[in-house]
Amino acid sequence: MRIAITRPEEDAGPLTAKLEALGHQVIAAPMMAIRRRDHVVIADLPYQAIAVTSANGIRALPHPERFLMFRTLTVGPQSLAAAAALGFKAEAHGGDVNGLAAFIAAELDPQAGPILYLSGAETAGDLEARLTSSGFDCQRVVLYDAVPAQSLGDAESPLRESTIDATLLYSPRTARIWRELVTASGLEHQAAAIRYLCLSRNVAAVLPDKWKVAVAASPHEAAMLALLEQCR
Repeated sequence: MRIAITRPEEDAGPLTAKLEALGHQVIAAPMMAIRRRDHVVIADLPYQAIAVTSANGIRALPHPERFLMFRTLTVGPQSLAAAAALGFKAEAHGGDVNGLAAFIAAELDPQAGPILYLSGAETAGDLEARLTSSGFDCQRVVLYDAVPAQSLGDAESPLRESTIDATLLYSPRTARIWRELVTASGLEHQAAAIRYLCLSRNVAAVLPDKWKVAVAASPHEAAMLALLEQCR
């Protein structure tokens, strides 16, 4: 199959390798570019844990050696791998923001110290609000911006020629940007003919009803790949 992947360049490499190993042809079509923020100041507090909801959040952390002693909680394998690569003894829980929030609320004590939440400017879920409502002192630090793409890039020509079989979408914002760029390019008819494999129902909800949409059984990349195999 010929597959468009919409993840940022920083996240696309491992996914591309997996897809190519399965015999697919990959078209890189990042819908966002990651831009780290300069001069971010993080308060020196007795954090009981660090919460990470994206690999880019931990990658953008300045001077990570300052924080290696803290328990680090991530949402899934990709953010877990990014944390481990920097030397953190990290754990993955929940699969998404809501799952991680539920784990923290069930397993941690709000009186044991603040939670340092590393995030981008825009997030798929509101971890800060979830933790605050559970009584935690959540110190959110915005470390990067995800800048939307201005065009479909390498995906535009094959989409226009109707040679894309499927597009992988991992976040509601990515799906929204893809849809907007498709409309701006006048390619709604071609876009409606291909399959969209979505990480969650929240992602799928952004797409038009007439598009061919399938949702992974769980919010994990392994479930996305399993869904892809079902579409062969």
